[in-house]
Amino acid sequence: MRKRYIGDYNHAVLSSRASGTGNSARSAVYADGILLSNYLGNGATYTPRWGLVSPEEIERVDVMYGPYSAAYPGNSVGAVVDYITRMPKSFEGTAGASVFRQNFKLYGTDASYGGQQANASLGNRSGDWSWRISLNHTDSTGQPLVFALTPVATTGGAGTTPVTGAVRAPNTTNADTWVWGTNTQYRTRQDQAKFRVAYDITPTLRASYTLGVWMNDAEGNPQTYLRDGSGNPVYSGAVQVNGQNYNLATNTFNATREKLTHFMHGLSLKSNTRGEWDWELAASLYDYAQDQLRQTTAFTSNANFSSGAGRLVDQNGTGWMSVVARGTWRPQGVKGAHIVDFGVQQDIYRLRILTSGISGNWVNDAPGAVTSDVGGETRTQALYAQDTWTFAPRWKTVLGARLESWNANSGYTFNSTSAPARVDYASRNENYISPKASLAYQWSADKVLKLASGRAVRMPTVAELYGATNNATLTLINDPNLRPEKSVTTELSLEQDLGHGLLRSTVFYENTRDALYSQLISGSTTTSRVQNVDEVRTKGVELAYSGSGVFVRKLDLSGSLTYADSRIVSNPALPASVGKYQPRVPVWRATALASYRFDEQQSGSLGVRYSGRQFSQLTNSDVNGNAYTGASPYLVLDVRYRYRLAPKTVASLGIDNLTNRTYWNFHPYPQRTWIADIKNTF
Repeated sequence: MRKRYIGDYNHAVLSSRASGTGNSARSAVYADGILLSNYLGNGATYTPRWGLVSPEEIERVDVMYGPYSAAYPGNSVGAVVDYITRMPKSFEGTAGASVFRQNFKLYGTDASYGGQQANASLGNRSGDWSWRISLNHTDSTGQPLVFALTPVATTGGAGTTPVTGAVRAPNTTNADTWVWGTNTQYRTRQDQAKFRVAYDITPTLRASYTLGVWMNDAEGNPQTYLRDGSGNPVYSGAVQVNGQNYNLATNTFNATREKLTHFMHGLSLKSNTRGEWDWELAASLYDYAQDQLRQTTAFTSNANFSSGAGRLVDQNGTGWMSVVARGTWRPQGVKGAHIVDFGVQQDIYRLRILTSGISGNWVNDAPGAVTSDVGGETRTQALYAQDTWTFAPRWKTVLGARLESWNANSGYTFNSTSAPARVDYASRNENYISPKASLAYQWSADKVLKLASGRAVRMPTVAELYGATNNATLTLINDPNLRPEKSVTTELSLEQDLGHGLLRSTVFYENTRDALYSQLISGSTTTSRVQNVDEVRTKGVELAYSGSGVFVRKLDLSGSLTYADSRIVSNPALPASVGKYQPRVPVWRATALASYRFDEQQSGSLGVRYSGRQFSQLTNSDVNGNAYTGASPYLVLDVRYRYRLAPKTVASLGIDNLTNRTYWNFHPYPQRTWIADIKNTF
């Protein structure tokens, strides 16, 4: 998972062995069947709502690579993360607090950032009723994420103000640039609350309701490195650096203010007889009750960055909903030869992005004239079935298929500067079938051989179809005729029980047709559109191990090593990308975690994260990953020490990025970060 800083609410997306961090719609995150992934769009800003699951309620986390289950949509092509939570059996509660701090030094920035977090949960069971409430508050100040820069020029405008402080540095293509300062250095204050109540109608039938609330106030501020002869900060205008003239536009630096209130609802009725039949009815809703972003368009510096013109981007009313009915049939019981899972599902995603100008004070004034208004809806109806068939003593197969009917409708775009200003798009309706198959052979008592293959159809998101937007630096042109991604993934795995742990070896291959990627329009550096890349192929090998009591009784080890050769093999829209690596998918990737229990009170852990060279551009032209917008290789160490102060009180001290590595995934990751926390259970 990509985490730019503690409290990262809009870029913490998943990547998997054949899908990078720019492809958020190629993974699926659920909690008790409620979708936490955001399929309104695809990209770093469409992050799952991780905070709507608290650690205390987790019973287990199921993780699945690839589209091998008919129960999940085509978004499962990369990975599925499914949180299974538990309800209390008696009164329980927790309370905790943490503080964190990093010293960050990059370009002309040398400062300290950090924050604090507090959380609490309570739960109980009384008769047939059980309930749990979880609360969390985070106040976090992250490091700068965006930088204002200009290529070093040999000629240019009429400079009138000599300035100092600009930092000369190579960009991702190794061309020299001047870095003028920072943009988007966030302070975010988040409050999250989740309430779940369950009623056992019978010993085998449970009704439950979940309410989640997520509120966020975020401030994004700039910092100029430039000073005039009197030491005053310079944010715009005609400037002179080393005798060369440059003109800094009024939108070179920008500030933002964001206010969000989102609600999640989930309702289910589920049986658990473990007999011949089990079934579930479930519905969920995620609602952008308030989602407003204010940002500058003509930056005027003052003490609070609170003057000048701007815009308001309003997504109120955006959201998604899902209804599903699923069942399980066990004609010969739970250990019988056949176990059949089936279901019917409908998912609806609605988007509206209304952008209005603010001519006065961008922070406080009401919005004025509408400059753009885009929106639409996508709807997927699915029917699936799969049979887990034990057809011989050592053999088991799972055969299934998912039939999907996809509809895009009510799409429109309005742009005050276009002619015509408003465009309404025709509805689309398409049908697809995705077969799934897997075969497992119990080779011996300690070895299992598995072969799996599945097709996935990842539908275009409503933002990709209709979300034509622009900000201070980038214009996105929509395409209502995008084709769905169609992937076929196959893997062969050998799992071996080594006594002290489990070792898995996997060979995998994925072929994706019509991959959906945002590409710069030919000849432009500021205008992009989502386009279909004809074909991407990924082949690789993965080793994964998890064990306890390894070498010595108190040592636990886990880790993985992945090799992935992911290449673009056909892309007429951008021929220069053919033969290049798929963005954000490194050839080599590895993780390792060692945990050691010193005694009943003390334990420690060491984590290692490694990623090889990777690229952010389809053409792989960003040869220097150690720069803003680059994707760098890295080797990062994290350590943690845990001490039990009392039977129910635990304190810990950790250091993320122990060696203070500077590394990038478009934005810079945090540098050495100290984290201290304490938690009490009662």
